[in-house]
Parts: sequence; C-alpha cells; structure tokens
Amino acid sequence: MPTEHAMAAPVALFLFAHQDDEFGVLHQILAEKKRGHRVMCVYFTTGAPCGRNPDRRNQESLSVLSSLGVHSDDVFFAGSLLSIDDGCLSENLQVASEWLGVWVRRLFPVVSVYVMAWEGGHPDHDALHAIAVQIFHEREMGHLVRQFPLYNGYRRSGPFYRVLLPLCGNGPVEWTMIPWGNRFRFLGYCLRYPSQLKTWIGLLPSVLLHYLFNGGQTLQPVSISRTEERPHDGHLYYEKRGFCSWRVLESRLSHWREARTLNGQGIAISPGRQVKGVQSSTP
Repeated sequence: MPTEHAMAAPVALFLFAHQDDEFGVLHQILAEKKRGHRVMCVYFTTGAPCGRNPDRRNQESLSVLSSLGVHSDDVFFAGSLLSIDDGCLSENLQVASEWLGVWVRRLFPVVSVYVMAWEGGHPDHDALHAIAVQIFHEREMGHLVRQFPLYNGYRRSGPFYRVLLPLCGNGPVEWTMIPWGNRFRFLGYCLRYPSQLKTWIGLLPSVLLHYLFNGGQTLQPVSISRTEERPHDGHLYYEKRGFCSWRVLESRLSHWREARTLNGQGIAISPGRQVKGVQSSTP
C-alpha cells in the first residue's frame, strides 16, 4: 500500500487513452516523482477491441510505470471499469467525463495534469484531450493542464507521421532536456509493449531519432477554444487510417458540450447517486 507520506503528497495526474501512451511523457512522470508528488495515472479505454481481454496491455503499462516509481494502487483503468473499448472514447464522452469529474473531486490537491495533445493522431487521444480540458476548465484549473505530443500527420503524405513533435497551433512549447542516461532507459521501456509489436515497429525508429537528436520532453498549455478547431490543416492521421473523420468527431464533441451546458456546466449528480466505480460524495 502507498505510504502515509505518499497519500498526503500533492497529486500529479496523467491521463491516457491507451496503455503505452505513457511513452510520450516518461520524463515528466519521473520529474514529478522526484518533486515528491504522488503520480496518478488513468487509462480511459480498455486498449483492446471489443471482446478482447485488456489484461496483457494493463500489465505492460504497470511494468513500465513501476520502473518509474509509480505504485500500482495509483494506476486506474477507467476504460475497463466503464466498458470503453479501443477506438470508442468519442462515443462515450458523457460517461467518461462524468466519471472524471466525480473522481477528480475525491483527490488530494492536484498540482499538475498531463494529457495527450490535440493533434489529430488518434480519435481517442483528441477525445480525451477535449474531456480533460473541459473538466478542468469548469473547475478553474485549466492553468494546471499541459499537453504532450505522441504522433500526428501534419505535413506528412500517405501513411507517414511525425512522432513526439508538437504542433505550433497548440501554443508555446516548454522544452526540457532529457539526460542521456534516461534517454537510453526510456528507449528500453519502449521495448516492453510486446502486445503492440506492429505499432512499435513503426514508432520505434522515430522515437530513437527523437532521443538522439532532439532529446527533450515537450509540453504545451491547453485552450478550450482550441478544441473547437481542426487540429491542423490537411488530412488528419486518423482520417488517413479510416478510424474517424474530423466531421464526425467535431459533431460528437459539439453535442456533448451542448448537453453539459444544458445541465449547468456538467452532468447533474443527485445526492447519493454513484457514478460507476466512484462514490459521488467527497471524502
């Protein structure tokens, strides 16, 4: 179990769509641990197609996070709890945002929040970005949120994409050099996702080049108005892959925001009601 000190420590919250998304922010997880903060990680999809068992992917991420000093009790698989499969987060915006809104109220003071960038790489990534920005904006905590890039198709033709490169449209870049020892350490962690071998065959060369020639952790602030804009000009990567279209995602986000506005900045939760897996009352 976490120590008494860990339970009392300020929280650095990391929000992921899939198990292995943490590869884009390994340095920041380590940095928050070194600051004495309690790192808590949440995964908002099962990371698996409908009907597939997510346990293998869960264990892979738990192994990497454990190596960074994150306790398993501070890792939450909300996607499994809420039955949100890989690729389906934009179809479950209400249930995911309701869960996050209630769950966050139960935390010790949150000092920082990290979520994947608004970049058109994967519809689950952009959906989670929109959820996080909305929830923390409503709580006047938007200034605590930072986004980190994973991959996007900006100015790339065909099936090619950019890895760990921020979009200028997302605002000023906060760049921190990663020590050489940690660069090699993190590359080793990227080999610990065997269930995603096909994905990592494509990702790993770009990640290697990033650590060799850029060597930095990049973060950017977030903006609620930005989530109403197309992530970048041209075809988005998830459009190229046929996962979703911007028109569909934009429509889903728009209807979800309208529903929240009608309910007075959030889904109304009656006294004593439970969101799945979370008590609605504060501790």
